Amino acid sequence: MNPINMYKSGFTLIEVIIASAIIVTGVLALSEGYTQYIKFALMHEKNIQAAYLAEEGLEAITYIRDLRWNSIKTLSTTSPVYLSWNSTRWQTTNTPEYVDGEFLRTITIADVFRNGSDQIASTGTYDPNSRFVTAMLSYRQGTGTTTKTISTYITNINAE
Repeated sequence: MNPINMYKSGFTLIEVIIASAIIVTGVLALSEGYTQYIKFALMHEKNIQAAYLAEEGLEAITYIRDLRWNSIKTLSTTSPVYLSWNSTRWQTTNTPEYVDGEFLRTITIADVFRNGSDQIASTGTYDPNSRFVTAMLSYRQGTGTTTKTISTYITNINAE
């Protein structure tokens, strides 16, 4: 056998080995990237669910406000309230209610004050037609408790 031909066929074998190594490295990198994505998604599933439940809490308070402002106006501003669904509508309760058995949703209501320019301020004239509402979700994650909080102002849309 001619020594030049022997090196040519060996060179083709080296190309195949290198190409296979590159392909295997690429497949392993894609597999590891997908695995990290799944770990991240599963790790943050509760965070996403808590954010949606907090928003739902504010929407439920808005729903209660739309039915009757007095239901909001008479809520305590010194102790938290909780939400419950009675199969037809939202209602507030003083009994803690866990959502899906693991998320504690707490609603706090605060009075709103306005300054001389009718802007919301920390002190000033009490506004009987506005409330500051905060929805807080507490849940166990890992070895500790995590909380998610969202707040908004609501007003008496039927006030004259």
